[in-house]
Amino acid sequence: MKVRIGSTWDGQPIPAAQQVHLSLELDEQALTITLVAPFYNDPPPPLPAGPCPELWEYEVVELFIANGQHYTEIELAPRGQHLVLQLHGIRQKVAEQLPITYAAHIDGPQWQGQARIPVSLLPAQPWTMNAYAIHGQGTERTYLAAHAVPGSEPDFHRLHCFVPWTGNGASTPVKTQSSSQ
Repeated sequence: MKVRIGSTWDGQPIPAAQQVHLSLELDEQALTITLVAPFYNDPPPPLPAGPCPELWEYEVVELFIANGQHYTEIELAPRGQHLVLQLHGIRQKVAEQLPITYAAHIDGPQWQGQARIPVSLLPAQPWTMNAYAIHGQGTERTYLAAHAVPGSEPDFHRLHCFVPWTGNGASTPVKTQSSSQ
């Protein structure tokens, strides 16, 4: 399945150069996430590559996969840090800093990453999902989404805004107004 993070958190289209592209491949053992994203060179997290708590405070791409109130939050950063959380209920962590295989590299204005998430860390199917990207600091902090999460502020735990992950690997596209990019 291909996923494009192509709008702000509230659904406003962004230029193609700012979009994030994910490829999701599922087999019997794992979900493989391959991503390409713009690199903003935000200050890095304080930890080296590997599990990193509170990674959402840094430049990151996130994928949420849910079944009802059970969901897995996967966060991937350009310098190799990652964070995988299992939740039951909104923001109710039941496990965090779960082990995955992840590698990332920065190539000029872009970064690429590939993660392999064991299916045992994902909720039971059927799934709904959404993907996000965050970068910038302070008032320049920018929140992007594959599928809008309307409200007064960005909140990526709005599970009712997720879209079905169908058996053929397709997700329901977001309807946005066209814009010149």
